[in-house]
Amino acid sequence: MILEAVRHAQASGARLAAACRHAGVSERTVQRWRRDPGEDRRRGPLRRLPNALTADEELQVLRLLTSGRFRAMSPKQVVPLLADEGVYLASESTLYRLQRRHRLRAPIRPIHRTVEARARRVHRATGKNQVWSWDITWLPTTVRGRFLYLYLIMDVWSRRIVGWTIAERESSALAARLVEQTCRDEGIDPRGLVLHSDNGNPMRGSTMLATLRWLGIVPSFSRPHVSDDNPYSESLFRTLKHAGAPAYPRRPFASVDEARAWIGRFAAWYNGEHRHSAIRYVTPDQRHSGGDHAILLRRTGIYETARRTTPLRWTRRIRDWSPIRLVELNPDPQHAAAT
Repeated sequence: MILEAVRHAQASGARLAAACRHAGVSERTVQRWRRDPGEDRRRGPLRRLPNALTADEELQVLRLLTSGRFRAMSPKQVVPLLADEGVYLASESTLYRLQRRHRLRAPIRPIHRTVEARARRVHRATGKNQVWSWDITWLPTTVRGRFLYLYLIMDVWSRRIVGWTIAERESSALAARLVEQTCRDEGIDPRGLVLHSDNGNPMRGSTMLATLRWLGIVPSFSRPHVSDDNPYSESLFRTLKHAGAPAYPRRPFASVDEARAWIGRFAAWYNGEHRHSAIRYVTPDQRHSGGDHAILLRRTGIYETARRTTPLRWTRRIRDWSPIRLVELNPDPQHAAAT
């Protein structure tokens, strides 16, 4: 019967190893049977161990394990409980072995953590200083185990770094002062501005929240246990540490002043020289100031002229150089796919 089942499985495309595994025999056993039909040397255990449970004892244990009182308990709970009642039937390992043999073990249920249920909040920006994103990243120092902290705020619509500072600690008060100073530097009325961040302590500190409330800024936070709810700041830090034109220092920073000097160079390059792919390869400064419209219009004219000059080289429309008018923070994937 086994040989016929294996043969049928192989004829249907199964591999011999997989068929033997399902049949409960080894490949060599099947090969031997095919070579010498009727030669089955499987004998099972040669003797019964003297300490094995009898059939009646095994039945008693199975009735106990399937009873309403013990069905939901593991053997490591059952054995001590029975011992407290003066009863010993079998060891823990024996009870586990019988559970496995008779498939009595219930599947392990996942642990459900009680977390704050928070819906996805989509923020849309059609111009500068409508939605900001900020975060903190560590900068290594020459002192092992000591770090500097880079606080960085960016405008989501233009991708421009609008404010940053470096400190020797994480602090809600420092973050609040940075936000207030950035609003003054931008010369804006911050009422209605959305400030998005993750759920770190400085972001949710009482001083920070009080300052945002006083300024009229709307705080926005990532959802719990969602790693990509602050994508713009994370992408900026990735550029800073891995792809920036001012190459990230190979050695740790020796002082706060050295770190500030380098971050200053990076911010100047990122805002004024870096052509950002998500905003049609203009710089954040150009988009923030509104100069990107003329640049993109000029690019469109150049492409149209090139197409008219050599039409045979253009089988499709020219590249789209129209300005990006809407930027969404944490858009709904289903809505994005539909549009």
